[in-house]
Amino acid sequence: MRAQSADRQQQTVRDWSRVKLTSVGVFFCLAWLALWTRAGYLQIVAGPELAEKAIRQHLASEVDKGARGEIYDRGGRLLAKSVECEALFVRPKEITEPEKTAATLAKLLRMKEQRVLKKLQSGSSMVYLAWRVGDRTAARIREAGLPGVYFSKEFARFYPNGHLASQLMGFVGVGDVGLEGMEKAFDARLTGRQAKYVVQRDASGRRFFFDSQGRELGDINGKGVRLTIDSQIQFFAEEELEKAVTANNAKAGTAIVVHVPTGEILAMANYPFFNPNVGRGISPRIARNHAALDVFEPGSTMKPLLVAAALQERVVKPTTTFNCENGKFSFANRVIKDTHSYGVLPVNMIVRVSSNIGAAKIGLQLGSPRLHAYFEKLGFGRPTGLPISGEGKGLLRPLKNWSPLDLATQSFGQGVAVTPVQLAQAFLVLANDGVYKPLRLVADPEGTTPQRAPYRVFDADVARTVQRMMREVVNEEHGTGRSARIPGLEIGGKTGTAQKAGAHGGYGNKYLGSFVSFVPAVSPEYIVMVMVDEPEPSHYGGVVAAPAVREMTLRTLSYLGRMPETVQAAAAPEAGGAPAPAASQAAAPAAPAKGPSSADKEIMEIAQSTPAEVKSVEVRSVPNFAGMPLRKAVEILMQKGIVPRLEGQGLIVNKQSPAPGAPWPGEDKNEFVLWLSRPS
Repeated sequence: MRAQSADRQQQTVRDWSRVKLTSVGVFFCLAWLALWTRAGYLQIVAGPELAEKAIRQHLASEVDKGARGEIYDRGGRLLAKSVECEALFVRPKEITEPEKTAATLAKLLRMKEQRVLKKLQSGSSMVYLAWRVGDRTAARIREAGLPGVYFSKEFARFYPNGHLASQLMGFVGVGDVGLEGMEKAFDARLTGRQAKYVVQRDASGRRFFFDSQGRELGDINGKGVRLTIDSQIQFFAEEELEKAVTANNAKAGTAIVVHVPTGEILAMANYPFFNPNVGRGISPRIARNHAALDVFEPGSTMKPLLVAAALQERVVKPTTTFNCENGKFSFANRVIKDTHSYGVLPVNMIVRVSSNIGAAKIGLQLGSPRLHAYFEKLGFGRPTGLPISGEGKGLLRPLKNWSPLDLATQSFGQGVAVTPVQLAQAFLVLANDGVYKPLRLVADPEGTTPQRAPYRVFDADVARTVQRMMREVVNEEHGTGRSARIPGLEIGGKTGTAQKAGAHGGYGNKYLGSFVSFVPAVSPEYIVMVMVDEPEPSHYGGVVAAPAVREMTLRTLSYLGRMPETVQAAAAPEAGGAPAPAASQAAAPAAPAKGPSSADKEIMEIAQSTPAEVKSVEVRSVPNFAGMPLRKAVEILMQKGIVPRLEGQGLIVNKQSPAPGAPWPGEDKNEFVLWLSRPS
């Protein structure tokens, strides 16, 4: 019985084992069938869709923008370049906690929290918060792990020389777009192109493979621009221009230096300066390039151009004389005045002493059609063609609108308006022996607008004759530009004092003092021009602008190694970078005088030149002249009608009588004594 029971239990166990084995076999068969079914579905049915998703995850199309091209001076010195930086942007739809995110970003970016929050709640898909984020700030933002906050690569414009040539260079705005100056004029050439390419990424999204097309960054970077500007000469021009403007309490100033043989502009300075590295908050009035955009009446700087036209037309000769009416000339119900009472003067003296009456009579003899034609030949009434966005064309009225009075006044620079570069272009014709040669601002002509071909305006002998007249303005007795004189170097020049238009029509009480020089006077190699806007108390070009031209010339020639040995011995210390002498000292002799006779001669020279160049100084009581250069003291006294008596030797005032603060002398104005001493 026990044996039978054991057999039945053994048989029962064997039956369950078979069931288990069968069950496991069936399960694996079903699982294997399911896997094959799923694999077949994924490959056959869902295969194309999944392949497309894989491509989107691991292959991405990206856009890369090249860097903006660099700007150089004529010697290859860097004036502007682009540096890579990070820009911060947000995707508002991905931000989960706007208030918290705004508070964190505002603190790190030093922005107002409400301003940041407003951008985070924008309906746009992407909003930029900052275009230039420093490395440290960017690292802190990344550490914060804020959802919806991203960085992108951008380029920031950098000007390594700060305000040097700032108005000429201009600046760029958001999106690397040129807004002013060369940056705007050459924006299409400087701007980098965009390149679209495909990259492969790993599971973490890191780029590890460029596709077979590849890309070359050099192909998408913007092209560079090389200017004719010399950075060192530009620095000299800006420094001396700043001194001239601040010393004369003026509003602004402009300076231009031109290399005559090539027509290349070596310096174009405007004051006040601004730093283009700080793009925000720049006043448009300061940022604009006044040398090319603003127009003004040239005043007496027009006279050499007028005389050249009259000589060319054989209307006058250098020795032809005109009656200057003792300083007042009634014409067409108007009175034309000179600063001095001149009688009969030859043409060369009319230029030397800057007689408005003499110039008006030369113009009347030349006639409106011919004068208007020469204005057009010199480039007035049209842009010079320089690659400067928005360059002014000046104001030259049609010939049919000219009256006889217009002819007379435009002959001495009233009623016609030009830009500083137009005036420099006109004087380049005279300096280039009468041939019109376009000014140049870009050393590499690629990408620039073709300029006018050279053509002759004046005969060479006519241009040389006017050059010699301009030499007399600086180097001869009664010349209005004597404060630009450089011992050992003959330069030519012409002063200009233009009365500015008033706010309500007519002429106001503001002036623009200017001086244009040729270096050297005959067959010049350089043109140096300075304009000082609204100087006070003196507004005459020979006082406010000529000394600045003198210092620019000294420093430029010294830098270029073109200084004559005689000039180096007398003036090289000033040109080497030391502070420029005061304007009143600029025309003083190189060596101190030996005895009262030299000082008396100095007074005679000032008495002959100062009234034409110095505005009356409104001082109620006697100022303190101690320590003042003799020339400056005599300028002030001559405006009060006082001829002082000099005691001692030298050109520096030691003491005076009456004492400082005393009332001005009465009718007996000769009782004014200055004691002199030599500089220590």
